[in-house]
Amino acid sequence: MVRIRVLVVDDHRIFAESLAAALAAEPDVEVSAAGSGPAALRCLERAAAEGRGYDVMLVDAELGILTAAGGRHAPVPVPRAGENAPVDGISLVAGVHVDRPSVRTVVLAEKDDPHRAALALQAGASGWVAKDCSLQRLLTVVRGVLRDETHLPPALLTGVLRELTAARKHRTESERLVESLTPREREVLRCMVAGLGRKAVAERLYLSPHTVRTHMQNVLGKLGVHSTLAAVALARRAGIGPVDLEAAAPGPSGAALSGDVVERGSQLA
Repeated sequence: MVRIRVLVVDDHRIFAESLAAALAAEPDVEVSAAGSGPAALRCLERAAAEGRGYDVMLVDAELGILTAAGGRHAPVPVPRAGENAPVDGISLVAGVHVDRPSVRTVVLAEKDDPHRAALALQAGASGWVAKDCSLQRLLTVVRGVLRDETHLPPALLTGVLRELTAARKHRTESERLVESLTPREREVLRCMVAGLGRKAVAERLYLSPHTVRTHMQNVLGKLGVHSTLAAVALARRAGIGPVDLEAAAPGPSGAALSGDVVERGSQLA
């Protein structure tokens, strides 16, 4: 009998253990539980090293969330190996989708939330299921996502489609604005996305702080925003990632310098 390996990720211990026990009662299901994002990443890494990777990961929608102004949930970056920083559920889904695409993820939620459900699907989740659904419903979803099915509650479909359509529209507009930047301005923007302050950007790109300030002002003006945080958010929507802080920075002539030390700015300019 082929067994389905499931990892339950929830920081509510009683719920996680109860769900794991219920699933483990099925003859074709093998279950483990993790109480945080970093713990889940360690479980996935250990299982892969043993050649017994997980098939499905069930993730709490409220895992490690931070509530931003306006009630939106701010994503928490997935930590690097060895770190124990908090990881929110959507960021965990996104990280696993990129690093371990064979693992299907399903988000478990206490309430219907079209915005969060759309974010989960965009991050790579294969399903969104209510926490109070029946065990049989959950098993149907688990087996379904392994057949490359996508599962959403019918009541969420209209809201999720609306969110995805709006996100696509925002992304198209954001991409158009980013395309108006010069190559140097895009490079500065990627440094801003990485969280580098003006001094760190200047040292990395071998420019004067005054020149960097001018580039940053030009970036904000062309993007039509008034703060670095807004520029970073727009860049993310357009698919612009951070500059690689571990790679050697290019020198004045464009060549990488060995032994270059990159400073992380603690504040955005």
